Amino acid sequence: MIALDLSRLLSRAGRGTPTGIDRVELAYAQHLIAGRPSTCFAATTVFGGLGLLPSPQAEAFVAAIGAAWRGDGDAAANDRNVRRLAWRGHARLAAGGERPLVARLRAAPARPVYLLVSHHHLERPAIIARLKARARARFVCLIHDVIPIDYPEYAKPGQAENHRNRIETAARFADALIVNSAVTREALRPHLDRFGRAPPVLVAPFGLDLPTEATDPAPPLDRPYFVYVSTIEARKNHLLLLNLWRQLVTDRGDSVPRLVLIGQRGWETENVVDMLDRCPALRGVVIEHNSLPDGEMVRLLKGARALLLPSFAEGFGFPLIEAFAVGVPALCSDIAALRETGGGVPEYFDPLDGPGWRSAILDYVEEPSPRRAAQLMRLAQWQPPRWRDHFASVEHFIGETAAASRD
Repeated sequence: MIALDLSRLLSRAGRGTPTGIDRVELAYAQHLIAGRPSTCFAATTVFGGLGLLPSPQAEAFVAAIGAAWRGDGDAAANDRNVRRLAWRGHARLAAGGERPLVARLRAAPARPVYLLVSHHHLERPAIIARLKARARARFVCLIHDVIPIDYPEYAKPGQAENHRNRIETAARFADALIVNSAVTREALRPHLDRFGRAPPVLVAPFGLDLPTEATDPAPPLDRPYFVYVSTIEARKNHLLLLNLWRQLVTDRGDSVPRLVLIGQRGWETENVVDMLDRCPALRGVVIEHNSLPDGEMVRLLKGARALLLPSFAEGFGFPLIEAFAVGVPALCSDIAALRETGGGVPEYFDPLDGPGWRSAILDYVEEPSPRRAAQLMRLAQWQPPRWRDHFASVEHFIGETAAASRD
């Protein structure tokens, strides 16, 4: 039996645009609901433990939040439904406490597995240690990255220490670990070595579940544009693009291509926000969407001259495979995670190479553009990662973990 933790999804009720981690937890929930009827669902309670979320409620909530993020039907009605189901879920968790979850896991015919695929509450080791001891469960968790530890300058105050505690919990208690890339595995290895443990680590790249057809086939904008899909935060390097676009406006006036930013505003991004809100040169040239359903995001991606991804650090790179899936080329930072995900398809640049980014953007906006055409030829050979391949590897890995003789 697998007990999938849905704490992250419950905490995201009412958020219009999912992050990459949100998409992963949703994909796991949908996969297990469809293919493993014996799955049960856990989540943190207001009292600081883990509770059992009844399957009918969990399934209804997963269906509702998936529909909301896809943009199915009426957005306001979807939002109300997601919030209502999340509130009911939290109420059931609070009423039941830990005992129903422990009893459910102990009744399993084989050693159960508690599966956490977000970093939610991973910094609270007592919760996991108690569940392992009381339910005799294996613990498998998915680590998305160690970026807050390796690059604390890009994290909120205290987040580096918080993430260090998460990784320490994984190193101490995990019976097996899943990672999204070889880059993440290598970054994680020193932390495991520090605790003298060597749990098996599975590298399983994420799949793709975006709609490939846009909600509206009409061109989104009446002039060429580029897209950046990302939360607005320091490590995503939006400032490079905003400074570049301001200079392009100075040099070329209103004939410059548009820049479309898709993502919520994050933390400690005062310089970026000031430019977005107060820079006259960027008004009408840089277009910001803080919340978009997937269908609209696909529509914008499909019409773009290229995806821009100038990030300083990544663990995987979801926007890259999203763009490739709809036939859009990409200009990327030359960092290991994006090279692992993108392979030989994109063009890569140092994230501080302003002239290089400018030259490529001006080349890609032309019609015809030999550089863009060359990347499209490379992209034609690209094979998208599939969730079914990810889950085939994960299911086998979890089965081996559950059957292992170690305590």
